[in-house]
Amino acid sequence: MKKSIKNMTLSAMFMAIGIVLPFFTGQIPRIGNMLLPMHIPVFLCGLICGWQYGAVVGFLLPLLRSSLFGMPVFFPTASAMAFELMTYGFVAGILYNRSRWQCIISLYRSVVAAMLAGRAVWGIAQILFLGIGGNVFTWQMFMAGAFLNAIPGILLQLVLIPTVMVALNRTGLVKFRSHQAVSRAEGLD
Repeated sequence: MKKSIKNMTLSAMFMAIGIVLPFFTGQIPRIGNMLLPMHIPVFLCGLICGWQYGAVVGFLLPLLRSSLFGMPVFFPTASAMAFELMTYGFVAGILYNRSRWQCIISLYRSVVAAMLAGRAVWGIAQILFLGIGGNVFTWQMFMAGAFLNAIPGILLQLVLIPTVMVALNRTGLVKFRSHQAVSRAEGLD
């Protein structure tokens, strides 16, 4: 019970960060689109609180932000982002929390796998949503939106997320799990 209350509280904090963070880059939409500020709290939520919380925060965050501030535009942008961010929180959380060792290597594996899965889901959602409106989503549009235009945000995520997790590990707030801890928990030592 205590852990679920802690995770709900942290999830609410990550949701609030995700709502506020785009204001720092939103004044220049081109920069905001490149730095992907809503992605970071979703990744952290999935990694710290678990896949369930990461998926819910990821799905609700762009929809809530769109409803409150009109940005991102609800359809198709925020709608497609909801599925993308849900995938980030889900995949990062499930891979990291089920890793035998929670360390920087498993952290990078989880984040990179989540990035690839989320971008694939975003592409599928864009195809479906734009198809409903009678528009076409081309391969070039996918590559530009998912990778080329997002390179600064991808690099920021690959630096910032592990840095935050290492800092939390050093303070003892979120501990990496070592081989010895896993062995003791499984009764192998």
